[in-house]
Amino acid sequence: MKYFLFQLLRRSDLANHPSALKRARQNEIKRIRNKSYKTRVKKAVKGVRAALADNSPDQAKNSFPGAVSIIQKTASKGVIHKKKAARKISRLAHQINSIA
Repeated sequence: MKYFLFQLLRRSDLANHPSALKRARQNEIKRIRNKSYKTRVKKAVKGVRAALADNSPDQAKNSFPGAVSIIQKTASKGVIHKKKAARKISRLAHQINSIA
């Protein structure tokens, strides 16, 4: 982590004021954290959709609550919007109900 911050400080395209440099460091750390949350959401949704593609509604129903939990947790942290989370959950539920 220290090496990463050191590399961030060495960039020449950032502002010169200490507050702007700090804000740039904070934004970079938050960007990396948000990226991991978004990746978790994508993997969870992909798992449910893969089960639906295999025509195994039982497996899809079993993986659905875990996906819902990850999506809601991501929305509660503000990484994705709450309505986007609700839309993803609703679409997954609709797909599961249509195959069952």
